[in-house]
Amino acid sequence: MPTIVAHHNITKGSKHWLTSPKRKELFGPLGVTNIRTFVDPQNPNRVAVMMDVPNMDALKAVMQTKAAADAMAFDGVVPESLVILVES
Repeated sequence: MPTIVAHHNITKGSKHWLTSPKRKELFGPLGVTNIRTFVDPQNPNRVAVMMDVPNMDALKAVMQTKAAADAMAFDGVVPESLVILVES
């Protein structure tokens, strides 16, 4: 099961992003586990999430859905800043 790191900018503040239930709601049904969150101490509008993903194809597919767009909007994610790195 690969571990991924996704980093991006946010617009609604780190407290809102950290307390959001949207990550678990979106990724939980995919079997994603061990979700960990990170905030850049020098720029709290730059954040990252690390998680274990059992099916990368399912993750890629869900990221193209309206549900993912809605979750990112709720969290204040700047979509064009999103970078996903896969453990190798």
